[in-house]
Amino acid sequence: MRQNNDMGALQKPVNSGFSAASMAADVIKNIDLTGKIAVVTGGSTGIGLETVKTLAGAGATVIVPARDMRKAARNLSGIGNVELAEMDLMQPASIDDFVDYFLASGRPLHLLINNAGIMWVPLRYDTRGIESQLATNYVAQFQLTAKLWPALKRAGGARVINVSSQGHQFGDFDFEDPNFAHRPYETLQAYGQSKTASNLFALALDNRAKYYGVRAYSLHPGSIGGTELGREASLETFQKMGLVDERGNLLPEVAASLKTIPQGAATTVWCATSPLLDQIGGVYCEDVEVAELSVEKGTSKGVKAYSVDGESAERLWDWTEKVTGVSFTL
Repeated sequence: MRQNNDMGALQKPVNSGFSAASMAADVIKNIDLTGKIAVVTGGSTGIGLETVKTLAGAGATVIVPARDMRKAARNLSGIGNVELAEMDLMQPASIDDFVDYFLASGRPLHLLINNAGIMWVPLRYDTRGIESQLATNYVAQFQLTAKLWPALKRAGGARVINVSSQGHQFGDFDFEDPNFAHRPYETLQAYGQSKTASNLFALALDNRAKYYGVRAYSLHPGSIGGTELGREASLETFQKMGLVDERGNLLPEVAASLKTIPQGAATTVWCATSPLLDQIGGVYCEDVEVAELSVEKGTSKGVKAYSVDGESAERLWDWTEKVTGVSFTL
């Protein structure tokens, strides 16, 4: 119980029995979530929507906070056990309003799935002056989790799941200039920084929260077709990355390597529900398994050591409390 994943000490497969081809429906078989309460951010589209369907289908009550309420209501129509509430992750006051709404119900929170994220966006900032990918993909996770902590603790056994990305390998967290005030902005570098931060947060949170029966995980869902993650990216960006042809059509070899949305949600559902993870936390997962450390140069499978560095995780926790004014004392 007192083990932690500092420097990837626990990054070893646990023989899940699943694979990259497994789907969320495969993972949830024989798991009953009746009476459990879940919150899924970004739960109205893509892998978030698939996660909501899967958890609700297993009996959980799922609350989906959304910025565009009309769109969310349309996409979630017909799914049982789902509640919709308003929240904008780029607006700190909106996060607090959602938390007040949830805590007022007096309910415990068994699963907090920080799924929402953005990518390939131009340089912009939230109301606190935090770069938007860092604000949405990490800082909002920290604020939401901190404010919902009383409900997580009340559950008597809960999990926090941060949907991260292999993209964390694009960059470590830059403590000297996290908001690109003094260095040229590069959107993928900013994305990588935000996902590294999400991984570090899961590590630091698990180290603290496991004594209260709350475990935390981060994960790479896979490269997935059919999501809205690239909606702001230009055709030129995708061409430079060798993903599409001159007409914007996905190259056949790229299309063949992508996961489907049900496959993309599988690792999230596994982290949220697998009994194999009852005594392990703070780990980064991929392909429905605990990932190994990545020691190769460039982008590869696994997690980079800097993204599970305990010292950096503690430094990031302190930095986040200072820049947000959000005190997260368990």
